[in-house]
Amino acid sequence: MSRIGKKPVELPKGVSATISGQSIEVKGPKGTRSFHATDDVTLTMEDDAIKVTPRGMSKRARQQWGMTRSMVENLVTGVSTGFKKELEIQGVGYRANMQGDKVLKLALGYSHDVNFEVPEGVTVTAPKQTEIIVEGIDQQLVGQVAANIREWRGPEPYKGKGIRYKGEFVFRKEGKKK
Repeated sequence: MSRIGKKPVELPKGVSATISGQSIEVKGPKGTRSFHATDDVTLTMEDDAIKVTPRGMSKRARQQWGMTRSMVENLVTGVSTGFKKELEIQGVGYRANMQGDKVLKLALGYSHDVNFEVPEGVTVTAPKQTEIIVEGIDQQLVGQVAANIREWRGPEPYKGKGIRYKGEFVFRKEGKKK
């Protein structure tokens, strides 16, 4: 039995869901998201909660049970509160600022500035020169955009310079000895 799959997904105030066959559409204050479940599970509405049950006890049905419930919960969380990733920049001369609302300009020690195009469905802000906040209703897209920004200059282990997730621990190495 799936511990995750057994729990129903509660719908908070202001969020509504419609189920048609294997598709579910969730509407909330931040937007609308939808998901198409596999034929191995059944989606049902039971008084302001969405319940996911497997069709049979095959290995694939049990795998899809917990995964589908997690996907539905992420839809509900996305349209009600949204997802957020915070990045911090460390290093002398490293900074970020927004140009308009679609281009993030990064100075990361290269001979040129990096212009990062912000994709649709995600909001990127730079409240300070050393801080970047990525927000949106799609958890996968928010995480991917944050990873793409971090990829330009990941944290290095000797001086700790680069872009890292807020609260990330970077294992530091000792330099050369004479």
